[in-house]
Parts: sequence; structure tokens; C-alpha cells
Amino acid sequence: QVQLVESGGGLVQAGGSQRLSCAASGRSFSSYTMGWFRQTPGKEREFVAGISKWSSANTYFADSVKGRFTISRDNAKNTVYLQMNSLKPEDTAVYLCAATYGSYAKREVEYDYWGQGTQVTVSS
Repeated sequence: QVQLVESGGGLVQAGGSQRLSCAASGRSFSSYTMGWFRQTPGKEREFVAGISKWSSANTYFADSVKGRFTISRDNAKNTVYLQMNSLKPEDTAVYLCAATYGSYAKREVEYDYWGQGTQVTVSS
């Protein structure tokens, strides 16, 4: 089992950058594929980015953030990051990190563990 805690959210102006962190506690962080999702009121949770447990080079993104967001992980620190650049007001959401034993997961149901989320607000 793994516990996940996100940090780094806040208020940022459109066009700016923000880096989110997700610290994991528990065993075998490197055994999990990690993902970031986001959620706004009244909408379904949306996949944002994922990074494979097999290689940090294996990353994948939602089309809406491709080219603007990057995801990385530091297995020595049990932490996954989401670097968000060129932020837009429509990126405003609660961002949640999640962990799965799977290899490539983009659907919410594929993830086994979730953090509580961190709010990101992008002002225009």
C-alpha cells in the first residue's frame, strides 16, 4: 500500500508555470506507474499525465496538456512531479496524483491509490 500527498498548488497567472509534487510513503514506490489527474466541480476526473514504473523516459499526456506539461519521478525521493508551463485559465482544477501497479494507465479505474489533491488556480 502507498499513501500519496500532493503539494505545490496555488494561484498563478495565465502564461506562468507551476510545479506540483506528490510524495509517496510506503514500500516499493518504483513498483508503481504514477499518474496525475485533475478535477473541476461538476466534471469527471480527467487524466493529465502518466509516467511508467519501468522507465522514467516512458511518459504520456492528455492532448490538452501535451507540449506544456512534463512529468518526472525521483524514485530515491519517492516523489513524482508535474511541471506545468504556459498555464491557461482552463487548467484551473484540483490536481490529484495516483498510483497503479499497471504499466500504462489513463483511466481513473485503473489506478489503485489516490492523494487528496492540490488546488491550482490560473487567473486570466
